Amino acid sequence: MSSVLAFVLVLGALIFVHELGHFLVAKLFRIKILKFSLGFGPKLVGRRWGETEYLISLLPLGGYVKMLGEDPEDEVKEEEEERAFWSQPPSRRGAIVSAGPVANLLFASLLFAFIFAIGVPQLAPTIGEVADGFPAKEAGIRPGDRVISINGKKIRYWSDLLEQIPKSGGKKLHLTIERGEQTFTVTVTPKAVRRKTVFGEEKTIYQIGIVPSGETVLERVPPLQAVIKGFSHTLKISYLVVGIVIKMVEGVISPKTLGGPLLIAQMAGEHAQKGIMNLLFFTAVLSVNLGILNLFPIPILDGGQLIIILLEVLRGKPISVKKLELVQKVGIILIILIMAFAFYNDLMRIFSPKGR
Repeated sequence: MSSVLAFVLVLGALIFVHELGHFLVAKLFRIKILKFSLGFGPKLVGRRWGETEYLISLLPLGGYVKMLGEDPEDEVKEEEEERAFWSQPPSRRGAIVSAGPVANLLFASLLFAFIFAIGVPQLAPTIGEVADGFPAKEAGIRPGDRVISINGKKIRYWSDLLEQIPKSGGKKLHLTIERGEQTFTVTVTPKAVRRKTVFGEEKTIYQIGIVPSGETVLERVPPLQAVIKGFSHTLKISYLVVGIVIKMVEGVISPKTLGGPLLIAQMAGEHAQKGIMNLLFFTAVLSVNLGILNLFPIPILDGGQLIIILLEVLRGKPISVKKLELVQKVGIILIILIMAFAFYNDLMRIFSPKGR
């Protein structure tokens, strides 16, 4: 599958899910929907069903649901006032606005659940290399050995080792090793080392000096457990996304790491080449990103609109149309600047000497 096709399918699915969230909750409150569009700008194709026009527009980097009375200055017939967006109480408007990001997070959770139920390749706890100067070498552990338990706790995957060893705090660990037909136990004391986290910060962790062999086993999870794990995985990635944005604002992570549509297209193509499950996993991760980033308090994004609704509740009266227009203009400028910077980063990755 080409990068362009993978990009269109992935982004199209995420935009559709996001706008469908807004659409369904608005319909639930009987608000009149004028347009449902995938993409912005001039209409490519469109068709009217009932009172709503469904469109595919020229620019594929977003979409929108146009509701009756969404703009406070829109003229609304008296008999349709109760079906207008701004006629709804703040709680309903807040539910409609937040439904898009929530839909993306739910979609990601269900994709993760499906992937976990079908089966995820996991690294087996088989050792490929043993580093010199580390406790594993001193304890006589060799390449090809398989760790089957630590302190009596069963080890099924390499990720289990990554949980147990770094969290040891430097305390002695009793590893049960399988070597051919032999099974024996060795005692190691993890060594403290300094490593950078995903947020770019240095942190002390504990290691014994082993590297996986690359052998994989398929991990399948029962359906109910897969659903729980899917939601849990969405929460973990949400935390990671928020953390990365905070560290970027603090200057810990370089803003040059910010990617735009070209990077997404490239990554979508790479994951598509690796198989449908890889592409689905990438889609789920991107859906979490879209959901969380839309909740950031930037005017014109869903998070910005939620802040405006909250201010209205605190003030006890609507914000003036002029102030709303000013806030929206600021929001549009911010989004354009962010997108331009991300696009610039994409071009630098492609054309810089390091990228060649």
